[in-house]
Amino acid sequence: MNRERTHRAMQFAGRAFAFAAGIFATSCLSLSPAFAQAQKPAPPAPPPIPLAAPPAAAKPGPPLKLTLADALARAQKYSPQFQMAVTAAKLARENQVQASALMKPDVSYLMQYLNTQGNDISPVGRFVTNDGVHVYRAWGVVRQAMPGSFFIDAGPREAGYLRALADAQQQIALRGLAVAVTQDYYALVAAQRNVAAAGQALRSAQRFLAISQALEKGGEVAHTDVIRFQLQESQSERALEDARLAVSTAQSNLAVLLFPAFDENFQVVDDLATPPAPPAFAQAEARAQSRNPALASALAAYHAASVNVSIAKSAFFPSLAIDFDYGIEANALALHSVNLTRPGVRQPNLGYFATYSLNLPIWDWGFRRSQLHQAEDARALERVNLSYAQRGVVAQLYSFYNQTVTAWNEMGSLRREVTLADRNLQLVTMQYQAGETAVLQVLDAENSWVLARDAYTAGAAQYRNALAQLETITGSF
Repeated sequence: MNRERTHRAMQFAGRAFAFAAGIFATSCLSLSPAFAQAQKPAPPAPPPIPLAAPPAAAKPGPPLKLTLADALARAQKYSPQFQMAVTAAKLARENQVQASALMKPDVSYLMQYLNTQGNDISPVGRFVTNDGVHVYRAWGVVRQAMPGSFFIDAGPREAGYLRALADAQQQIALRGLAVAVTQDYYALVAAQRNVAAAGQALRSAQRFLAISQALEKGGEVAHTDVIRFQLQESQSERALEDARLAVSTAQSNLAVLLFPAFDENFQVVDDLATPPAPPAFAQAEARAQSRNPALASALAAYHAASVNVSIAKSAFFPSLAIDFDYGIEANALALHSVNLTRPGVRQPNLGYFATYSLNLPIWDWGFRRSQLHQAEDARALERVNLSYAQRGVVAQLYSFYNQTVTAWNEMGSLRREVTLADRNLQLVTMQYQAGETAVLQVLDAENSWVLARDAYTAGAAQYRNALAQLETITGSF
């Protein structure tokens, strides 16, 4: 009995071993093609495709070289938002001229010929309103309307405040445009610097790759160093392509602001190395109080609303009108006529008459009082806006000034870091050539150099942008 059990167990074990061996052989056969495929060399990378450039970029002729001042001048001519503000200011100036003209008498000339059908009985015609069959009118008319608002000079005052409001809005648009142009201008400058830094980093990676290959041939370094420098070279190539793409994008963004037709055939002057120093806080505070367009706009709007309250009140008072006519109204177009009732007597036709009108408002079902309430509510709102603008100017002054000073201080620190990174890369290069340092230290030195260069460029551009933001409330220094 025990022998049968032992025999059966041995048979079962043999079958299990054969089954496992079959599975293992099948797995090896299925994996062998993949293993053989993994040993094949990697296929070559596809050739790079060049970036697309607009036709304007290939326009013949040398590129136009622009400074920041040139860019600002061009943007003022071609920015639709700024031109809208300029047009609004021009319209406000014309409205002021018209309001001043309405305060003066209106002079006109009137000439009429009244031809009435006669009745063959009397010379006066069929209509009693006419003085004869033929009536000639040649008048010079002077008219002056004097409503209640005339006596408080409301029209010119309101137009003057609205003009000040439009001028302030134009200045706000101009300073906002300056911020936009500054950002795009130095974004292009920074992108061009990053391209130069990326190109230098690529050349450095290629130099270290050549050094590592030479050291590998001499048996001084392992092949892993070569592989790491090959990876670094590939990464540097991609970084250079990204930097070139950033230049193309920044160039397009700035071209939209500066040219009436899309044109990228221009260059910008790199002045990041010579930034102007930030002003003293006392100077910035004084300019913010006297040259802030947002505050001037809110103040002008409040004064205009106050004038509207005075106009609404003046509607309750009487209005006057004077019409003065001088000329001829006679049956003959002549300076003198013959009096038929008195033969031989010539009477003058030239003369004048004046009309004086007084209009006293009595009842209007609350219309004027409702207009007064509207004007008072609008003035209360403008008072709130003025108070808010004053608080906003104070907050923006401290915020923008502190951002500018912080960016200035950081720029100095970033400049020192670039100097240290340059020196560190030089020392590590000499140490690696002498076989005294590892590849990781070389890679770290190169990465530190790239980061320091990019950080300084970004910090210098950030300072210019912060200074432009400060000048939105203080004006240019």
